[in-house]
Amino acid sequence: MTVAIIGLGLMGGSLAMTIRKLPMIKSIVGFDHNKEHEKEALALQLVDNIVSFDEVRQADIIVLAIPVDAIIACLKALEGVDKKTTIIDLGSTKEKIVRSVPASLRKNFVAAHPMTGTEKFGPSAALDDLYHDKVVVLCDMEDSGQYQQETAVRLFSQIHMRLIYMHAHEHDLHVAFISHMPHLISYSLANAVLHHEEHENILNLAAGGFRSMSRLAKSSPTMWGDIFRQNKTHLLDSLSYFENELAQMKKLVKNEDWDGLDQKMTSANSLHDILK
Repeated sequence: MTVAIIGLGLMGGSLAMTIRKLPMIKSIVGFDHNKEHEKEALALQLVDNIVSFDEVRQADIIVLAIPVDAIIACLKALEGVDKKTTIIDLGSTKEKIVRSVPASLRKNFVAAHPMTGTEKFGPSAALDDLYHDKVVVLCDMEDSGQYQQETAVRLFSQIHMRLIYMHAHEHDLHVAFISHMPHLISYSLANAVLHHEEHENILNLAAGGFRSMSRLAKSSPTMWGDIFRQNKTHLLDSLSYFENELAQMKKLVKNEDWDGLDQKMTSANSLHDILK
């Protein structure tokens, strides 16, 4: 099979590195609106060739590894591809994307979200083990064509991903808590320090805790702005839960209720027993 990857940054570039090893893949071609990314991806041998958008349409599998708003626009431009073409998006939101798929493309389309990534972006950020042993969520698969379902499952299984199936609405609710909210909080944490009048002195002391919590603030604002817009309702709900917990902790500190604070922290400790 020929695979065309639209978007040659972290997600697209890493997928190219990974699937190149598969017997089912004959060639990998790429397309990116950023021409420097195209040159870099070619130089790094992430793809075999850079092609035009019209040539992308001829591939057996088309992967959309671009910001979520761009995925919606791209799907409209892909109308008329062969009925056996498999189109897979890797967007971090799913409900709005699924609703926006042109009816003529719905059998071609597979909505996927690999639960992996880093705060880095661009072709040089690509990692050949980014997808290994990670979860990929496949949404509303009953609306995809049988051939397209089988192709996507085969591809993700062969790169050793763990497949989970759910509806798009359910997906967006869950990822608001474990992905979208943490990113917004990280941006807020970074700005809280940067806007302090003593920020230079504060940052001179920055160590592991701050660096870990602010790491996500290095992520692409363009990409995450699109995600926040598309998942606004669930994001706001998740932030309300967080604000409630933060207010409780703040009150315990203010009232010097150290026993109550200890109980809250002990409860939080149990999270990583679950995540093992």
